[in-house]
Amino acid sequence: MSKTGVMICGHGSRDEEAVAEFQSLAQGMRERLPQYDVESGFLEFARPTIHEGLEKLVEQGVTEILAVPAMLFAAGHVKNDIPWELNSFAASHPDISLSCGRDLSIEAKLLVAARDRIQAAMETAGDGVSAADTLLMVVGRGTNDPDANSNVSKVARMLWEGLGLGWAEACYSGVAHPRVDEGLERVAAMSFRRIIVFPYFLFTGVLVKRIYAQMAEVASKHPETEFVAASYLNDHPKVLDSLAERATGIAEGDNAMNCMLCKYREQVVGFEDAQGQPQAGHHHHVRGIGTDHDHDHDHDPAKESA
Repeated sequence: MSKTGVMICGHGSRDEEAVAEFQSLAQGMRERLPQYDVESGFLEFARPTIHEGLEKLVEQGVTEILAVPAMLFAAGHVKNDIPWELNSFAASHPDISLSCGRDLSIEAKLLVAARDRIQAAMETAGDGVSAADTLLMVVGRGTNDPDANSNVSKVARMLWEGLGLGWAEACYSGVAHPRVDEGLERVAAMSFRRIIVFPYFLFTGVLVKRIYAQMAEVASKHPETEFVAASYLNDHPKVLDSLAERATGIAEGDNAMNCMLCKYREQVVGFEDAQGQPQAGHHHHVRGIGTDHDHDHDHDPAKESA
């Protein structure tokens, strides 16, 4: 008789707080999917690794594994690194059925979670500034995948219109432009009374903390403008609901990513040479090395992921 388990695949971080938040999300998935054994693992730094999580499911008698990327958008990690890890494991375990779900992407539930984080920040700041005088800055991870980067802009646009704010922009913590400091300096010149900075990230970590620090630095130069930090998504109930749906959707065939503008499948303008590149992982040297390691993860930008 077959037994099904779910593997939650995370990126991993040098920040122990980020690792703890991911583990909290994994626990939330166990509560939402009591019919399955649920394990989790990381691509880099933290443990357990994805391989170790998969092995633990096998030790529990699981014969069918539904792997779910706990990542917002499909860039290098979702398109290359996680599939490489899963394919490598499947090759050494031919008796195990292993299927992979899709990224969280853009959907109504995640927009609700984002709205709640932004509204909570606005309520904390107070009602002294109108929505028309408020600008929303959505900060994405930043990748070398234009499709993933464009999703951040779409999220910004949908939240702008949905919340009725005065304006919205998008910037990125790395790889893509504009970067956080550049983007915030640009919008500070627009004369809005309040700027909400919202990191569209799942968890805290080195990058999110850097975003807040850069916001504080820019804010110190523009005392006439109120800068307000909104929290990242974390384990918002709607995030957990969406991730659970990615697992159950695999059996229903709802696990195909949008490939229409994928630079690896189509000749996207400016990225023509990327079409047909081999699927390969690049986290071997940082897999499971621990959160106290000083490796700065300065990889080829083409491999960076959301």
